[in-house]
Amino acid sequence: MRRRGFITLVGGAVVALPLAALAQKPGRTYRLGCLSPHPRDIHFNVRFFDNLRRAGFIEGQNLTIDYRAFAPHIDLISQLAAELIIAQPDVIYAAAPEAVAAVQQATTSIPIVGITGDMVAEGLVKSFARPNGNITGISIFSPELNGMRQDILIEAVPGIRRIAALADSSTTTEAKAHALQEAARARNVELSIYRVARAEEIAATIDKAQASGATALNVLNSGMLDGNGPLIMERVAALRLPTMYQWGLRAEQGGFIGYGPSPDHLADLTARFAASLLRGTMPADLPVEQPTKFELVINLKTAKAMGVTVPESLLARADKVIE
Repeated sequence: MRRRGFITLVGGAVVALPLAALAQKPGRTYRLGCLSPHPRDIHFNVRFFDNLRRAGFIEGQNLTIDYRAFAPHIDLISQLAAELIIAQPDVIYAAAPEAVAAVQQATTSIPIVGITGDMVAEGLVKSFARPNGNITGISIFSPELNGMRQDILIEAVPGIRRIAALADSSTTTEAKAHALQEAARARNVELSIYRVARAEEIAATIDKAQASGATALNVLNSGMLDGNGPLIMERVAALRLPTMYQWGLRAEQGGFIGYGPSPDHLADLTARFAASLLRGTMPADLPVEQPTKFELVINLKTAKAMGVTVPESLLARADKVIE
């Protein structure tokens, strides 16, 4: 069921990078390195690589793809980045701040297209308009979205008084955590922050959050946490703990609720950046962009299984409701 749009954040228009212009050099094989929290076969990657194919970069013909997934082994992310550099790719795609930072530390010359929370605030580029260096890509408003997701979660579970946030200890600062707690307090809700550093800590930490009295969970932005989404979904389902995710797709997969940029929109935009860089455009000449399409998805089947009655006012604002 499609619903009218929910929230659109301010941001510049998507850069119009041509998919077919500046034809590839005949006989040349290009190499793309990828460092992502996710397995290669997720829908985002399928669409991303298909867009590259339509742009003329065809794996097995004139494109070689080296892929590394880091979420299961976050402690090896620097090693994985180094492996990609050794292969001497023409361009590197890096998803999540920790991936972009790891690749940036490994090379200052290979062009990088990244997806991260806020490239300027994270010190990855000097400005959105003039990124300089060897990095460009997409900033997805992660700090702002964490607060928006918290507000939506509080609205989605009427009468809630205690919630928990699952945070990546390497990406969630004390200042960000405090801001979320103050925002929750303003709505008469107590927020507790539970930090994890590795995938092995996630299940036990969720158990601890619920045992401490939290009746809903907000998964904060993190490549490591997002890459372990299936593990989180399995645990909260067993506990019947209503949970907000970073992407609407998680609700489509059986989670309670998700809000974030449209994965299809991000995949299309990322492919345009990657194709332009593969053709030789310098990263400094491509301003950092922000997504313009966001999705709120609510899974009513999951809500009912968890004993939650989502207000009709929120359902009316959702982009998609799973019934």
